[in-house]
Amino acid sequence: MNGLHIGAGGRIGLGAVGLLLLLAIWQASVQFHLVPPGLLPAPTELWTAFVSEVSGGFWVQAIKDSLVHYIAGLLIGSVLGAGAGLVCASIPIVDALTGGVVRLLRPIPGLAWVPFAILWFGLNNVGATFVIAISVFWINFYAAYGAVKSVDQELYEVAAAFGHRGFLARLHYVTLPAAMPGLLAGLRTGLGQGWMSVVAAELFGVPGVGARMMQASSLLATDIVVVYMITMAGLYALTDFLFGLVRDRVLRWQG
Repeated sequence: MNGLHIGAGGRIGLGAVGLLLLLAIWQASVQFHLVPPGLLPAPTELWTAFVSEVSGGFWVQAIKDSLVHYIAGLLIGSVLGAGAGLVCASIPIVDALTGGVVRLLRPIPGLAWVPFAILWFGLNNVGATFVIAISVFWINFYAAYGAVKSVDQELYEVAAAFGHRGFLARLHYVTLPAAMPGLLAGLRTGLGQGWMSVVAAELFGVPGVGARMMQASSLLATDIVVVYMITMAGLYALTDFLFGLVRDRVLRWQG
């Protein structure tokens, strides 16, 4: 059955139409009191709230504060997660030894580590970094693990035929190049997971976007809450776009 083909321009146009419809329905729901007053701000109220946050210096400061532990947690969780996944997938003994630990710890969400972050590190950026790193770690671990396990074994045989039999040689000439798309996919997913974890990491009072959202929600300032929700979506879109440029450059040799 032939489906209707939609080009890139058409998809962008339809996406814009869908967004406008959402805003229209949202505005009408508030304006005609289809939702209880105060529970949801109208889209027309958001600009005023945004200007107020920017002029007061809260918006820029919240972003700066969040970026500190977001970047640190993202780097730590990504490097450790991808490294652990590579090692476990490449060395059967390590894989067997850590299998039970992985199955035990993997289902625990990042939010569950908040009490320990407070106990171990206190109410500071280190604790927030820890929560974000934990959340990002498992995404990169499984992405790296799966990418390495999916490498064609014949590639290792070819490498061995050319004298590359050691672990480091196999890693350099076969494993990393072949697994790179999967590794980068995990890193990209971790970018979004890191931003989603920012709110959880700031629940206990660490300054940032999530903390500002919690402060606003306690005052029922839902317009400010939505402003920061959109801010986080924008920050993720920006980081994802920049990472996409880096990924395309790294994988350029595949083209």
